[in-house]
Amino acid sequence: MGNNKNLYDVIIVGAGPAGLAAGLYASRRTLNTLLLGKNLGGQTTLTTKIENYPGINLIDGLTLSQNFFKQAEKYGTQYLAKDVIAIKKPNDNFRVSVKDEEFVSKTVILAFGLTHRNLGVSGEEKYTGKGVSYCATCDAPLYRGKNVAVVGGGNSALDAALLLSKISRQVYLIHRSDGFRGDEITQKKLKQAKNVTIFLDSRVEEIKGNGFVKSLDLKTDAGPVKNILVDGIFIEIGYHAKTDWLKGLVDLNAKGEVVVNKFLETSCPGIYAAGDITDVPAKQIVIAAGQGSQAALAAYRYIIKREGREPSPMH
Repeated sequence: MGNNKNLYDVIIVGAGPAGLAAGLYASRRTLNTLLLGKNLGGQTTLTTKIENYPGINLIDGLTLSQNFFKQAEKYGTQYLAKDVIAIKKPNDNFRVSVKDEEFVSKTVILAFGLTHRNLGVSGEEKYTGKGVSYCATCDAPLYRGKNVAVVGGGNSALDAALLLSKISRQVYLIHRSDGFRGDEITQKKLKQAKNVTIFLDSRVEEIKGNGFVKSLDLKTDAGPVKNILVDGIFIEIGYHAKTDWLKGLVDLNAKGEVVVNKFLETSCPGIYAAGDITDVPAKQIVIAAGQGSQAALAAYRYIIKREGREPSPMH
């Protein structure tokens, strides 16, 4: 297996925990393995404290991701920082396309995770990276002593607001509903914080600035539009599966997640999926890594069977 450098045994789409674990397990089975994805480490790199990964008391997401990658690379996983734009199956093999290049593989593992949701308001795209952020963990230190807004009602929004309340001068927490979905203990802490102002039944109408964010227009159900001066806006409204490009290739559920069975097989023979992009409910680093390793072993068995050999038990 893997002797033809132009034909890969496994191509992994996505370089987060699921993809990196898949790379490690595939390479250790001596499969010619290519890992594709611009964001090495995925969403894990945005986490400063990980305390629930078995065997590790405390580690930051960037370090954990780098450790994953070094281990996979050690056993032969090749990595290219390019996003996949298309997958086709014209014959027994798959053609996997990135910009200006195409690769051929016997199997494919989908492991590219989820994408953050946008507010979809005027000024959001214009000021992304210029005051609009989707990661408080990453960018909060840039707003020390400044005024910021956090948009959202789940745990990620509440955690972001609490973090920023310890750094920023003023925090505006904005949620479109009349109550939060997040942890009640965090809600209580935010209500006690003197520099946090909460707007419920409210939504951002427009983000304004001059080269950088300067303010936002806020519409509340109780009154007219208010213009609030802020230096930064943190959008924490969750993630979605960006899988429209896979329609017709593999089965997707109503949320756009890739449907898999207990072996991580999709509806297309030879394509597997692992991690947050699957329809498995729990989205955790350890689960993604476990699924990645399982998908790699399943791909190995598929290749062995295709070559007319009897695979050994999965271990």
